[in-house]
Amino acid sequence: MREVAIVAFAQTRHTDHDTGLSEPELILPVINEVKERTGLTRFGFTCSGSCDYLAGAPFSFVSALDALAAWPPISESHVEMDAAWALYEAWVRLQHGDIDSALVYGFGKTSLGDLRTIMTLQLDPYYLAPLGLDQLSYAGLQAAALGAERAELDEIVRRSRADGRANPYALDLSDPEGDGLVAPPITDGAAAVVLAAGDLATRLTSTPAYIRGLAHRIEPHYLGMRDLARSASAADAARAAGVGKGPVEVAELHAQFAHEEIILREALELTGDTVVNPSGGPLAANPVMATGLIRIGEAAQRILDGRNHRTVAHAAGGPCLQHNLVTVLEG
Repeated sequence: MREVAIVAFAQTRHTDHDTGLSEPELILPVINEVKERTGLTRFGFTCSGSCDYLAGAPFSFVSALDALAAWPPISESHVEMDAAWALYEAWVRLQHGDIDSALVYGFGKTSLGDLRTIMTLQLDPYYLAPLGLDQLSYAGLQAAALGAERAELDEIVRRSRADGRANPYALDLSDPEGDGLVAPPITDGAAAVVLAAGDLATRLTSTPAYIRGLAHRIEPHYLGMRDLARSASAADAARAAGVGKGPVEVAELHAQFAHEEIILREALELTGDTVVNPSGGPLAANPVMATGLIRIGEAAQRILDGRNHRTVAHAAGGPCLQHNLVTVLEG
């Protein structure tokens, strides 16, 4: 395996409303920022992650290429899912050995529609969707299956929002009131990451965040075929990525609901010494289709800044943590 590292990360200052920016206008600043940080103007490969359903138009990701200066022609790909999986594709592409750099970006404007309705479209149209399930419904089923104490769930939300208020890129959210299930906030935003292989990584930065492990696993789509109180696929991905081979100082988890953090802590076998979501996580900013990539970027930034030596990032897709990707990063 070639050594591949994250050498730059940038994200927007996320908003909870439509600011009027088009998707290319949302993406352009973060692309320019990682170009400036690395000094690169062209990349061996480019891969993005987004969802056409958010924009309400087919192949909407094509218009985003206007932000890339894609002439002369570039080698480009796209995944219709969180951009964390675009990073996985770029990492695989770098293993081929003929290129040394890759640009990965993701974006989402959830303010444009009803996110609960949009996310319902990922469910099976014959058995699950007709039940009237939506994002909160199946999250509630999973929370009930876990049976965590209310005080523990509330503390996770309070901690996440407090950390988010200290993060200039996250939303300024107050502590929740009432006893309802706290959903991730509606968020518009984008993020970009630059990967570099071999000697190029150390030429671009003195503190590259090396990807020491990267794996993803998936479980059956049907909720009744899984134990919702645990995440077997996250546990399998964590073992394959080598999370347990050393201490984890910081873990950025794609936990959109408080109970998911509890399930993921157990699946990744994180100890009490591990700091979870110091950025605030998805409970403080959730730009759908970029949230998972931001978890990787936030974990990498702590190494790029010299604050930590070994971090873990997690991304999820599908209902009730169906699909999980785990990344181990080291300085």
